[in-house]
Amino acid sequence: MIKSTLTLSVIAAAAFSLPSTAADAPAIPKPDGKPADMSKPVQVFILMGQSNMVGMGKLSGASVRWGKEFIEPVLSVYPGAYDPKADYDALKPDRTLTLASFGGGEPTPFPGGGTQVVRGFIQLEQSGLYEFNPGYGASEQNIMVVKGVEVHHQEPGGKAVKKSVQLTAGEKAPFKITYLTDQATGLGWMSRMDLPGMLTTSVRQQGKFPYLVDDKGAWTERKDVRFVRMMSGSGPLNNEWLGIRGGTIGPEYGIGHVVGNAIDAPVMLLKACIGNRALGWDLLPPGSERYVEGDKVYAGYKDKPDSWPVDPAKGKATEPPAQWLDKNGKPIEWHAGLQYDLDTSDAKKVLADIPKYYPDATKYEVAGFFFWQGEKDGGSPVLSAHYEQNLVAFIKSLRKDFNAPNAKFVLGTMGEAVKGSGDKVMEGQLAVDGTSGKYPDFKGNVATVYTHDMAQGGSGNSHYGGNAEVYMNVGEAMGQAMTELLKSKP
Repeated sequence: MIKSTLTLSVIAAAAFSLPSTAADAPAIPKPDGKPADMSKPVQVFILMGQSNMVGMGKLSGASVRWGKEFIEPVLSVYPGAYDPKADYDALKPDRTLTLASFGGGEPTPFPGGGTQVVRGFIQLEQSGLYEFNPGYGASEQNIMVVKGVEVHHQEPGGKAVKKSVQLTAGEKAPFKITYLTDQATGLGWMSRMDLPGMLTTSVRQQGKFPYLVDDKGAWTERKDVRFVRMMSGSGPLNNEWLGIRGGTIGPEYGIGHVVGNAIDAPVMLLKACIGNRALGWDLLPPGSERYVEGDKVYAGYKDKPDSWPVDPAKGKATEPPAQWLDKNGKPIEWHAGLQYDLDTSDAKKVLADIPKYYPDATKYEVAGFFFWQGEKDGGSPVLSAHYEQNLVAFIKSLRKDFNAPNAKFVLGTMGEAVKGSGDKVMEGQLAVDGTSGKYPDFKGNVATVYTHDMAQGGSGNSHYGGNAEVYMNVGEAMGQAMTELLKSKP
């Protein structure tokens, strides 16, 4: 199942880590666009955790609708349909209309009746490298030129080809948009492309993660790796071939490219998670028992609330209060392990209808789990102290629930956690690594990725400042750790 052509470094330490610079990392080839061999079972990898795994890596600087930045807009309408051989700057228009506004939240009224061209100037408040997206839906079929650079070109039925342009604050940069159909609205948005840590900056300006773009600079798409995302009973939020499409990113892109290259079979990344969840409460696995710490009983699976006063004579047999109410007196509908139930139920829903989520699939195997979590437990001394035993139970419970006793398990530490600091969550995460020797049953099938050097000074609670490089580097490292585990015999 593992391709012999991929060479990866051997895990020698108690936790796997990726070199901190792209130059040191193993080369990852661009996807070849070929579909997977569907005669083989889909290899399913389930991604779980909290906001780390959900992913908050930013693609670019804040994208904003354009409006006041576009000044002196003038619309010209030329006779007939768009002709690619025509020089519209030399032709005389049928009509010319000075527009009161261009962009904003409402479509600019265009008269139609020919080829429509808008000219004017862009004047920005901040210098930088910008990308433009003129139009929504059908109105995106146009050619936009800014300061002599063709920044957007999308033929009807084709994909948009884009190029960023450097603009200086305060300058009046000329622009022209030639609409290729009668669908023209004047709406659009723009993004800064040169902010540190943004994926577009890393990829298009610094040459990192080159496998994410093709030779024309467009985002690549894998036809052998499917990405499906569910969230707390909702979804699918994604059901597509793996490729950058917008919004924010998590570690799935680094994971998917590494694992997709290593496995000679169709791959599905099935993400089922949501932020702000604790392993010792929300994700508590079935079978977890109550325990006593100090003067409180802490919840076991399906108990609520998370803790209640202990009766010394009864110990952990002390029953919780009959009702758990919020500040308004309404019952709180939550219990220990509910998020575990929701996430595993979401994953099972996808697997029960596999052809809907992986076209032409008839069979699958749950090959592994990825887990990146720990922020919320880290905020509680009690949950931190019990993290290791909960993590062991979590790993075993997932394998049982998905009937996948040989499925590999890769987890990541919190980026802010440092070895030797006494961080109980991280100590528990390192302890379950199969090379630590503490859990012989986990040898060759559980790996922990130490992410501190990849975090670039960020933390999980701050979502690493939206730094997309953190999510890409951690994803690559987790993917490499998984491929090493997959080489091991059950």
